[in-house]
Amino acid sequence: MRIEERIAGLLKGSGLTLSAAESCTGGRISHLITTVSGSSEYYLGSVTSYAVSVKEKVLDVPAATIRKYGVVSAEVATAMAEGVRRLTGSTFSVSTTGLAEGGDEHYPEGTVWIGVAGPMGTKAFLYQWNGGRKPNIRRYAVVALHYLAEYIESYLKS
Repeated sequence: MRIEERIAGLLKGSGLTLSAAESCTGGRISHLITTVSGSSEYYLGSVTSYAVSVKEKVLDVPAATIRKYGVVSAEVATAMAEGVRRLTGSTFSVSTTGLAEGGDEHYPEGTVWIGVAGPMGTKAFLYQWNGGRKPNIRRYAVVALHYLAEYIESYLKS
């Protein structure tokens, strides 16, 4: 079973909803979720916040957080997840911010921070894998959805 189908199984008929804030995955998470028939029942939408200005103005990521920790950080991933959750009113959200190609002084190419938010709080996960730009984007989206599914399952069991 594909991860997007697993998430559909968890959310369909539950009244629970989902949103996404994507940077380095560029909409790939949204694409995967919406390939499942009936996803409009639980998927509210996303913000593809590739630019820092969109992270700040739309997702309400504090500029001070970006200055202090950098765009590729746990703090920005969690702020993005919380921002899109507030913006859409969703039960759960997932976010990605990372380097699909090119590294920086803090992280090598192939680094992504994934944020998940919901009723149990917000968590961030560091994931590193480098297979090149396009494979990185595909893998980051799938890995982010796996973290999200685990979070939703934990919530449903609580």
